[in-house]
Amino acid sequence: MSKTPVSTLRIIGGQWKRRNVRFLAVDDLRPTPDRVRETLFNWLQFEIQGKRCLDAFAGSGALGLEALSRGASHCLFLEKSPVQAKQLQATLKELNATHGEVMTGDSLALLNRVTEPFDVVFLDPPYSLNLWQPVMALLTTRNLLTADCLIYVEADKAWEDLGIPEGWEYFKETKAGTVKGFLCRRATTPVPA
Repeated sequence: MSKTPVSTLRIIGGQWKRRNVRFLAVDDLRPTPDRVRETLFNWLQFEIQGKRCLDAFAGSGALGLEALSRGASHCLFLEKSPVQAKQLQATLKELNATHGEVMTGDSLALLNRVTEPFDVVFLDPPYSLNLWQPVMALLTTRNLLTADCLIYVEADKAWEDLGIPEGWEYFKETKAGTVKGFLCRRATTPVPA
């Protein structure tokens, strides 16, 4: 029986800066590139402190761990692979990150059990599954987003091709190779005169 290969990633900033954490190289797992993560958390540097976060397709946990390292009050990690979820739990224990929680299973099914809203959401599903729209629709209809929630969307295609529900707009964009990252929020509606 072959063991799942182990890889590492480096936390870029915050209390665990330069710490290497392990993750399992399971199918379809592609951690957010360092350059993209660095850009994203530069954008969020004044928005992450004390916030409740969701890493909806956690994988390596890179985004949620970075958020916790930089002062997020809580992060819920959703991970489909039981072995990777177990590794994430071990990582949180190793970091003494009591404000991180891992749920194992399908993200859409798990979100139907969540009741508390999030301030920041990291949405980086396997690209081939095209889950951006269904997850954002579910988060919206179940009132799982605070009024000023920020959502980071990572994809391999243009914003217009993601099927994002109406009422959302991106205001920051980054790119590294084929990876595109968008930071979005609810669209502001003009006040009638």
